Amino acid sequence: MQKRANEMKKDIHPTYYTDAKVICACGNTWNTGSTRKVIQTDVCYKCHPFFTGEQRIVDTEGQVDRFYKKLQAREQYLSDVETRATARTSLDRHISELELGPRPTDSLTKAGINTVGDIMAKMANGEAAILAIEGFGRKSLADLKKRLRQFGYELPEAAEEITV
Repeated sequence: MQKRANEMKKDIHPTYYTDAKVICACGNTWNTGSTRKVIQTDVCYKCHPFFTGEQRIVDTEGQVDRFYKKLQAREQYLSDVETRATARTSLDRHISELELGPRPTDSLTKAGINTVGDIMAKMANGEAAILAIEGFGRKSLADLKKRLRQFGYELPEAAEEITV
């Protein structure tokens, strides 16, 4: 069986109210036509920043707060990374943390070199100054430079010169 085009189903359409009341959170109200008798809204043309020209943030679901929390967490993370990087390349680091081995570490300690800052100051005078330390040879110097680079230290230019 075919239905004719002009036949419509009865009682399937919602009730239409010509005097539906719209109530905004700012207190503004007006009447309009709708299938709901009362409509509650958060913003309207009288309080929306676009229409008022006012610089304010409309945040109904806490999105702005969540954004600021994420932003603050990101800044904290970057601060922690920077702090760790600074601590990693600190000139106050003890030479035992470089894990050079007992003999080179003892040789440096006997020479009065206890921190990375002391090593850098000695290296600024060239490789010969480090090699002059008793019990500290070329192999130890190569290991020392390798470990310093692994920790992120930049060696002085004088320490980069190879003297034979």
